[in-house]
Amino acid sequence: IHTKLTLSTSTAGREHATAAESSSSTRQVPGKMDAQNKEVAALVHKITGLHAAIAKLPSLSPSPDVDALFTDLVTACVPPSPVDVTKLGPEAQEMREGLIRLCSEAEGKLEAHYSDMLAAFDNPLDHLGIFPYYSNYINLSKLEYELLARYVPGGIAPARVAFIGSGPLPFSSYVLAARHLPDTMFDNYDLCGAANDRASKLFRADKDVGARMSFHTADVADLAGELAAYDVVFLAALVGMAAEDKAKVIAHLGAHMADGAALVVRSAHGARGFLYPIVDPQDIGRGGFEVLAVCHPDDDVVNSVIIAQKSKDMHANEHRNGRGGQYARGTVPVVSPPCRFGEMVADAAQKREEFANAEVAF
Repeated sequence: IHTKLTLSTSTAGREHATAAESSSSTRQVPGKMDAQNKEVAALVHKITGLHAAIAKLPSLSPSPDVDALFTDLVTACVPPSPVDVTKLGPEAQEMREGLIRLCSEAEGKLEAHYSDMLAAFDNPLDHLGIFPYYSNYINLSKLEYELLARYVPGGIAPARVAFIGSGPLPFSSYVLAARHLPDTMFDNYDLCGAANDRASKLFRADKDVGARMSFHTADVADLAGELAAYDVVFLAALVGMAAEDKAKVIAHLGAHMADGAALVVRSAHGARGFLYPIVDPQDIGRGGFEVLAVCHPDDDVVNSVIIAQKSKDMHANEHRNGRGGQYARGTVPVVSPPCRFGEMVADAAQKREEFANAEVAF
């Protein structure tokens, strides 16, 4: 059990967040603000204690002690919270950055452990369910595909997809390839050669998806011309853990991806920012992209998802990203998950029909 445990109860993203809504939400009565300040202080105190305990562990490999501490951490971080981790003081920020690095290391060790377990089977892909969080990958990949299909103009039918930061368990690429993009070729990139070796073994017995998967050991900063070949690029949550590093990665992608190509960036929201880096949509805009949608799920997906498209006019995009531009904080297009929005529309239509057919008595 680690940071992929998703007992998510975060506030759902709205179909559109406007500057007026954002402004009105900040005008709160003093009593409520005091209560929120106390809640945030208590949360930061708890997270600080958990960080200290995790940092003292002799190893972050899967074990009862590691599992218990990360379970406590995730349980503390996933409920709705008024905290804005980007506005915490320097000491708390330093603690948060260290905690995200520990989460990343623990996540890598957990994935390597299960990748080795899966590789022992004749056909590893028949046994993916032994990984306790496999269903979370299914749901996250489904959400990302639906957001792409809904918000990228003209929809998507990518010939080639790149996944940056695929790791030893490339479940995201597998789910997308097997369930949503049956004709797409996937290039998976990771800094770690051992992670790529583990990942490639999982596909050795599969002649369909396995034939569409390739693995490359590379730093995204060293990729240039090859990035122009992709219709969609996925950027894993833990690629570029510090905000400035993430912004550099995004700017590099913006400099080399093809005009009109889509970018999917995994982020975090609220207290989940103690587990994963938070990506500012303005950094994506400044990197040469138009932000199409920002989604903060409220179900079993911890990561937020940002959908963007490489701007065909970099200079126009930079102009839009100036003061008062499209990416000013509070005016980004925050949306509901497409499936949830569809259910809401269907439910509203059903209620209107029921009301129209009802026999009203006075």
